[in-house]
Amino acid sequence: MTMPQLLASQGVALACLLTTVVTYFVSKRLYKRYRHWWLSPMIVTPACLVSVVLLFAIPLPTYFAYSHYLSALLAPATIAFALPIYRERHLILRYPMTISIGVLTGLFAGLISSWLLVKVIYLPPELSHSMLVRSVSTPFAIEATSAFGGVPDLTAMLVLVTGILGMLLCAPIFKLARIRSPLAKGAALGASAHGVGAAKAAELGQEEGVVASLTMILTGIAMVIGAPFFAYLLV
Repeated sequence: MTMPQLLASQGVALACLLTTVVTYFVSKRLYKRYRHWWLSPMIVTPACLVSVVLLFAIPLPTYFAYSHYLSALLAPATIAFALPIYRERHLILRYPMTISIGVLTGLFAGLISSWLLVKVIYLPPELSHSMLVRSVSTPFAIEATSAFGGVPDLTAMLVLVTGILGMLLCAPIFKLARIRSPLAKGAALGASAHGVGAAKAAELGQEEGVVASLTMILTGIAMVIGAPFFAYLLV
């Protein structure tokens, strides 16, 4: 590769990084203002970035040349989850059964439903193994998926899809099941739709958001700790 080509490639890579960050923040501002589900950053950002990559025929190695630094932020983000656990420890002590049941139900429901799905529908091994941890937040899922023989990139994509579906389906499910308790709503969203669910729960109310965040974090920790044992049973 000649020097002009190298500089051009680096320029495109930097533009991809800036486009990713700007697209996310613009979509987040739009969603906060208008509150339409289709303006969610989890929907708008991937759709816009895929369109840009396809439209300009940008090679994926070029796109990830600088954008991979965003993925590297998942590690410190995982460590930072200790802060809300400490800050809201009084809530854990006040509602231990609600949060514990939410964590255990979300963990095993996600694992068993994914396992049954890959048993009913044939999927390539890489995809089926990556699907087993789709119900926990991305940092924890990427860490746990190696025990199941999954592919981190596929796992991240499946986590995103699970979160979006949880965000879209939570309102009709709550209505159908007549779930009115803020604690129950928060625990359900945090355990089943992880980060996207926690953001949705925060829209419903402060208590829902806090419970969802705690449930999401504790479910993720339980998945990482139990991943070798779960993999032994299910894979």
